[in-house]
Amino acid sequence: MPAPTVYVGPQGKPLLAAAAAADQKAAIDLLYVTDRAPGTEAAKTLPYSAERSHSMAFGTVTVEFGEGVPLDTLVAQSTLSKRTVPLDLKLGPTTELGRFPPIPYGVEPVPTGLVRAPAAIEAHERAAAMLQREVARRLGAAPRKEVVLFVHGYANTFQDATFTMGELCHFLGREFVCAIFTWPAGGSRGLFFGYNVDRESGEFAVHHLKQAVRLIADTPGVEKLHLLAHSRGTDVLVTALRELEIEAYMGGLFLDSRFKVRNIVLMSPDLDLDVGVAKLFSIESDPTLPFGGTPNPRLVLPAPKLRLTVYMSEGDKALGVSEWLMGSLRRMGRVDQASLSKEQIAKSRAISGFATFVQVTNTAGFIGHSYFVSDPAVSADLVSLVRYGLEPGEPGRPLEEISRPFWRISPARAASN
Repeated sequence: MPAPTVYVGPQGKPLLAAAAAADQKAAIDLLYVTDRAPGTEAAKTLPYSAERSHSMAFGTVTVEFGEGVPLDTLVAQSTLSKRTVPLDLKLGPTTELGRFPPIPYGVEPVPTGLVRAPAAIEAHERAAAMLQREVARRLGAAPRKEVVLFVHGYANTFQDATFTMGELCHFLGREFVCAIFTWPAGGSRGLFFGYNVDRESGEFAVHHLKQAVRLIADTPGVEKLHLLAHSRGTDVLVTALRELEIEAYMGGLFLDSRFKVRNIVLMSPDLDLDVGVAKLFSIESDPTLPFGGTPNPRLVLPAPKLRLTVYMSEGDKALGVSEWLMGSLRRMGRVDQASLSKEQIAKSRAISGFATFVQVTNTAGFIGHSYFVSDPAVSADLVSLVRYGLEPGEPGRPLEEISRPFWRISPARAASN
């Protein structure tokens, strides 16, 4: 991953604060949560495979940068536009710490109906307590009591997801508790290079992601939760959040207040535009949904404390293929303001206080689908959003306004990369 522009040059910000650099090694240790099946002994190249597991596991995995590169050298090289020392990534030790019971949990008949099997509940409670203890342990060592959770996209292996989050965590200043939710993507069965299988595996993973978000948010000491997703992972995340939002609303709360969500970042979302909008704004579109037990169609919804950010690129060739495969009119990750109707633009302006749509041009790479890590201007904007909490157009986050909530990475800034 090239150095984000926010760290490069004489005016670049320091990559690591003193608190984050203290007693740190170059390698980064991540928390992982997964419903991938363990790798087989016959092909034990990776700890987890592309097959599904009905049992959600969690643990710790290490990302190593270069061969024996010390932290000070890593930091120095990480702020150069052209590096002089190789920083090839390597998957370090992976340790599974716990596992939940397989879904669906067992039930037992009682005279008045069915009850969850006591053994399943006890196993669930043990695993939940272990996961929350691990999150709490990491919070104790982190300068910021916030969790960044990344959900990867189509065709990504366990290693792919780990490497991406390892680099993001490094360039977020190593200040957060960094975690990945890795679902069973990356297989080759079926048509279209496994795309259709990955799509359904993403649907399978929604239950486990929802469970993971709830447990992390409920861990004592967690102050904020930042949720990042890429490609097909955006559909997995958005679907899970829709269910959590309904859960919160029916309890008289909202997504930000109930689950401490501060940022939802969708990068190159491989998601039908109509489907994505319906899922993201399901509460607003259902006035009969009970709020705290009673429907209140005229409820004044408080201004959200969370921010939704969507990165989009007309030049995303991978999403162009997805549009063709799915017969979709438009994938969310390829939308620009010019492609929307007047009614859609008017509705988008109503949410400009908490939603930002960032258009990316000059995407790095032939496919142009992973620009959030390959384009230094885009990764710099992501850093400015999550690490520094900057709004679009604020000093330090020089986005070019099109018409709110639509912004673009300045073409001149992108070209300078």
